[in-house]
Amino acid sequence: MNRTVYSLEGRELRNIELDEAVFGLPVNDDLIWYAINNELANKRLGTASTKDRGEVHGSNAKPYKQKGTGRARRGDKKSPVLVGGGVVFGPKPRDFSWSMPKKEKRLALKTILSLKVQSETLKIVEDFSIESGKTKELVKLLANFGQNERTVIILKDDDPLLKRAASNIPWLSYLSYNRLRAHDLFYGRRVILLETAAKNLNEFYGGEKSPASEAAS
Repeated sequence: MNRTVYSLEGRELRNIELDEAVFGLPVNDDLIWYAINNELANKRLGTASTKDRGEVHGSNAKPYKQKGTGRARRGDKKSPVLVGGGVVFGPKPRDFSWSMPKKEKRLALKTILSLKVQSETLKIVEDFSIESGKTKELVKLLANFGQNERTVIILKDDDPLLKRAASNIPWLSYLSYNRLRAHDLFYGRRVILLETAAKNLNEFYGGEKSPASEAAS
């Protein structure tokens, strides 16, 4: 498929060929959900922890005698029914991460790219960089493509100056073409794809068979 490449001023420059196997796939909502939840689960720290009655500091002695006081019978002050006592079935440190098959992960990313092309929220822009690394220059540049919307820039390489400029903009995320994140890409209201990054995506993801097509063959 052909798509237009825009200049930094928003003018149409030329057309670029996008691989149908990367940008022209049918949208698979289940696979997208699967990939996004995988990323969110892998980001969880799992450090929440509470103490049960065996871990709470305190005496094991009964606070008063069993009979004769007219009060309820109870054990030590570490009992879960008392303030400051142990917690019943509370959280303990655990690992929430789980692995997703590589082919399914890559297919999910290609599906999201296809979705952005179909919804006309992906725009291909000529290559640029921020030589000074200043945020205000990047904000001025992005003004031609809209502002204050959740935006994702897909870079052609590891550009430290551009990343430094983008890191101070709350509504902007940056991704390298070979390290895409399904969550950021899917929820981006606008996706700015650098021209060289588009060519790199054609090569990086192009020519692959999906798990469904391999099963059918």
